[in-house]
Amino acid sequence: MSTILITGATGFIGSHLAAALADAGHRIVCAIKNSGGEDLEPRFTYISADYTHDFDINVWKTRLKDIDVAINAVGILREHGNQTFAALHERAPRALFEACAAGGVKVVQISALGADEKASSRYHLSKKAADDALLSSWNRSVVVQPSLVYGPGGASARLFNLLASLPVIPVPGPGDQQIQPIHIDDLTDAIVALVETDRYLGCRIPLVGPKPLTLQCYLKELRSLMGLGPATFLHVPLLFIDAAAQLSQWLGRGLMDIETWQMLQRGNTADASSTRELLGREPRSVNAFGSRGGVAELRLSALLGWLQLILRGAIAAVWLVAGFVSMGIYPVEESYALLARVGITGSFAPIALYGAAALDIAFGLGTLFLQHRKFLWIAQAALIGLYTVTITFFLPEFWLHPFGPLIKNLPILAAIWLLYELEKR
Repeated sequence: MSTILITGATGFIGSHLAAALADAGHRIVCAIKNSGGEDLEPRFTYISADYTHDFDINVWKTRLKDIDVAINAVGILREHGNQTFAALHERAPRALFEACAAGGVKVVQISALGADEKASSRYHLSKKAADDALLSSWNRSVVVQPSLVYGPGGASARLFNLLASLPVIPVPGPGDQQIQPIHIDDLTDAIVALVETDRYLGCRIPLVGPKPLTLQCYLKELRSLMGLGPATFLHVPLLFIDAAAQLSQWLGRGLMDIETWQMLQRGNTADASSTRELLGREPRSVNAFGSRGGVAELRLSALLGWLQLILRGAIAAVWLVAGFVSMGIYPVEESYALLARVGITGSFAPIALYGAAALDIAFGLGTLFLQHRKFLWIAQAALIGLYTVTITFFLPEFWLHPFGPLIKNLPILAAIWLLYELEKR
């Protein structure tokens, strides 16, 4: 049994890897940014570490006491604030690697397929810089280069499942971009094998699925895996993809920025022989990515992914239309007459009318553009509840109106509750 330090242990790969190594009988020490959280695995030991500023070798030397193997699983695809490629992919890992070399600790560096001499993206270049520094300075080290990783909790898995479940699936150009996805369980099994052997020290090891696939074929196989029937593809002209990537780069959000688009165009494939050797078998193909009992859940999760977007759009439309209609499209005098029946008259009437309209518009825009909407959903439900109670007391006839203006609040409240619960998870 080895004592293994894992950085990035709460991330997608890190969390799966920690569980796999623990199941194999190893003692796990997780280096995470906040070790005081409540949802931590009790069988692991946790220590605090922050890759945004832990650049001192002496800080890591202290953490490596009694550690046999260090695994670096920290990685970001895009920069956010002080989470930069330079900090998280280069400076902090180099300090860790130097401390490992000084203490005789074996290192497994989880890099990325494409971090090689042909790399051009900042993501790949920063990974390659750390890989090169490690292999040139410490002979008890190995660099793992996974392809696209599929599994529960993975951001790319959620995205590709969502795309594959759409009624019409958009793909860039002919959809012939080359990928070679590996299942997270195969990846972790291979890394467990690397931890337990010294055969591959000093090497870069690509970990990939059994064979390359085109992006269109991958989406087609995922759709088949979810039992959704034949796929219909929309081939989006590359000119539009280029423009969308530029816009995403400028906004700092979206499915694909310039560099990720370039990485997809370059392709993400390698020889699978090392993966086969480490696993002692063939890595699983896409049609074996889902368990038999989990296919229905996988399909539901994928469908909810894009249905959630449609539901958000519908809720936003309700607020925006209500706000703009109240601004004057609906006769203002009739609005004032309704307010008077509620008891709002005189100078308070225009304040109430236009203030409520502005709030409706703000709710609609927030529904579309806010990233964190927990309190927005609560506020929307509270306002609808207030409107419903007020109208019930002062304008009860609206419950019996043939267009059902009040009874429609019930499905809207249910939809808001659903969005709240889905986003919380």
